[in-house]
Amino acid sequence: MARVLPKLYKGLVQSASYSRSAFVRAASTVTLNVPETKVTKLENGVHIATEDTGIPTATVGLWIDTGSRFETEENNGVAHFLEHMAFKGTNQRTQTDLEMEIENMGAHLNAYTSREQTVFYAKCLSSDIPQAVDILSDIVQHSTFGEGEIAREKGVILREMQEVETNLQEVVFDHLHAVAFQETPLGRTILGPTENIQGMTRDMLTSYIRDHYHGGRMVLAGAGGVNHEDLVDLAKKHLGGLTNTGAVVPELTYCRYTGSEVKYRDDSMPQAHIALAVEGCGWTDADNIPLMVASTLIGSWDRSHGGGTNLASHLARQTAHPDSKIHSFQSFNTCYKDTGLWGVYWVCEKLGCDDMTYAIQEEWKRLATSVTSFEVERAKNMLKTNMLQQLDGSTPVCEDIGRQLLCYGRRIPPHELEARIEAVSAKVVQDVVFKYVYDKCPVVAAVGPVENQSDYNRVRNRMTWMRM
Repeated sequence: MARVLPKLYKGLVQSASYSRSAFVRAASTVTLNVPETKVTKLENGVHIATEDTGIPTATVGLWIDTGSRFETEENNGVAHFLEHMAFKGTNQRTQTDLEMEIENMGAHLNAYTSREQTVFYAKCLSSDIPQAVDILSDIVQHSTFGEGEIAREKGVILREMQEVETNLQEVVFDHLHAVAFQETPLGRTILGPTENIQGMTRDMLTSYIRDHYHGGRMVLAGAGGVNHEDLVDLAKKHLGGLTNTGAVVPELTYCRYTGSEVKYRDDSMPQAHIALAVEGCGWTDADNIPLMVASTLIGSWDRSHGGGTNLASHLARQTAHPDSKIHSFQSFNTCYKDTGLWGVYWVCEKLGCDDMTYAIQEEWKRLATSVTSFEVERAKNMLKTNMLQQLDGSTPVCEDIGRQLLCYGRRIPPHELEARIEAVSAKVVQDVVFKYVYDKCPVVAAVGPVENQSDYNRVRNRMTWMRM
């Protein structure tokens, strides 16, 4: 960069009207897209996307455009089951060979499944990228799915389901999806029901791979010390044999949103865990950024964090008092391809349910009618800072690249996201929140001592107020 600057700014430096601020502004236009995200598409549809930062380590992974949303009621849980089976051996490597190879590299191999994506990734030294890509492509294309391994993994997943049931936040969000998207794929859990896990077969696993693991639905992403051309060559070598049958990919099922509630009352529990939400928007919807700003305005709070009248969040200032029955809360904006859930999750004592529900709805009303420009500017700064902090390291950057290629078809550079956030005004926040909240049917999921939680009809009635 230093060799380029003198040539680029020769006229600017010699100008009599030169100022330091003008030089900085001009320099920023040059460094705006550094490091660049490079994207290449193979003939079979596989996308290769990289961001080279020159560090000695790298993260590479396969992002696949399939998850529990693409399952049926009969095979619900198969995508997550496949994630587990990927590390149990291939035609070329036994499970022991695979574990030893990763350990000898000093690498970290992991995977996860969401409702719309399945991911396999490895973090390793830059010099070990060829070996890492070889392993990732091998487990995706050539896993053996031995009957013995399938039987053992059923027990592992059933124990995992028991552990998830102790995580009440996950339980509440599963219930929230179940009532918000009733009788649709988004309403099902990622792990699937117990009977599906017990009845999982090798044919179900291989059929799911045959139907969904195609080149046109895969992104090979890399971040850190990764050379783009080298990764493209590796993709051609190891993923070039994948077929691209994009024409027969199942059409994305419309997931109808239904305003409703579910309550699981258990007075033996010490706190109530509740989520209140409305239907949000998809990843590519123009309203997504304003909803993110609005969610940041609501913010989060935990009793252990302290704070009081000087907290940025208006809702936190209302709940952070000595007599508060609220233990914590956090806003959320969960997005999918064509829909989403926008709301607040909180933990409270048994007599705090109704008060918090009312406070949240009043805050929604305030955001839709009288939020100030000062608040919005502060929230925009917080959102930009949080987004940049989440891109600290090769793994989160690689994840951002893979996810965005599947969601948007391209990587949105950080400066573009900042510009989109900066364009949001108080009026935009008011209009968007009003659009999604006013006179809409909310969805409620509550677990624990929830006798004090408002009746749904009362909650629904509060969604309408005198228009100002």
